[in-house]
Amino acid sequence: MQNQGIAISMVYPIMKTLVHKGYDFDDFFKYAMFNKALLDDVEARITGKEFEQLILRAAAYTKDDYFGLHQGQIMDIADMGILGYVMLHSNTIEDALIAYQRYNVILCSGFNLDWEDQDDKVFIRLFSDGAETLSHHCVEDMASSLYRLFRTLSNKPIKLHALHFTHPSPCNMDPHLSFFGITPTFNSKENILCMSKEVLTYKVLYSDPKLLATFEAIAQENKDDLIKSELFTAEVLKWMKKCIPSYLPCLEETAKAFSISTRTLQNKLKAEATSYNDLATNVRKELAMNYLRKPEYSVAEVAYLLHYSEPSVFHHAFKKWTGKTPGQYRASLQDTVPVTPRLLSKRENLLD
Repeated sequence: MQNQGIAISMVYPIMKTLVHKGYDFDDFFKYAMFNKALLDDVEARITGKEFEQLILRAAAYTKDDYFGLHQGQIMDIADMGILGYVMLHSNTIEDALIAYQRYNVILCSGFNLDWEDQDDKVFIRLFSDGAETLSHHCVEDMASSLYRLFRTLSNKPIKLHALHFTHPSPCNMDPHLSFFGITPTFNSKENILCMSKEVLTYKVLYSDPKLLATFEAIAQENKDDLIKSELFTAEVLKWMKKCIPSYLPCLEETAKAFSISTRTLQNKLKAEATSYNDLATNVRKELAMNYLRKPEYSVAEVAYLLHYSEPSVFHHAFKKWTGKTPGQYRASLQDTVPVTPRLLSKRENLLD
């Protein structure tokens, strides 16, 4: 499977860390030139490079050379979404690790782990599947969050026998010693946590076989959806969504973005039973429904965000899609479970 990048939900731990440090994440997004509108789409993904840059900018913004380390120290199961809940209800720590290996692509394709045991110790290796070298913030975030996760799941103290990082040593290693209980070895060949092999057999305190089956089914469905998203159509849709609200790309612009001719673009889409016009319509429809769930946007504003020449044209198109006018659709949401509070609840959790 191709590298599917990073789930947009992985930006939330960065936001949470900023809030814990007393910073406003909206101001940070302006500083980092990050399009926060991406957070409105729960299925959005960013590249590993974009994620790395965001963490590096967060470290620069907060002037914290240990930003990744500190972020991992406040990681919660909820930060890992469905993968976290699969691990939470696994039987043992080793089962939780197996679940991480199997479903980690849902959160951060390209960042993974493996492990091997030697005598009475287990060596857990953190690595990137891609050619890019992980920043020390990402590596230390992975290491500290994993170490915290083991202790949380087992409700037991866990002693590290060794900790190796490939990046250079910082001036002050006290923050590492304080959290991990040992001083890491830097400039190593690999990123490795070494602990007693017995840790793998520790029972997960919250294990529930019924809930595990439920969450695993959802995780597998999400993983399967990612595999399907390798279709060329999915790549074009993703690119078109990134272009809006700046502009709605035409057929020629889309072909140029993928370095192919318009005829090749049309043929590739036709092979997947769709067309450029169908994709443009689907993107507008999906974004329109998302915007209309947000009371801060007027119907006229939604029309212009989606690059309709007049609100009346948007009204006509929306009614053709749904059988309702934008106003009727918005009113009908009051009788259903709203989407906006779900996003807001995540933001409110940042203050906990």
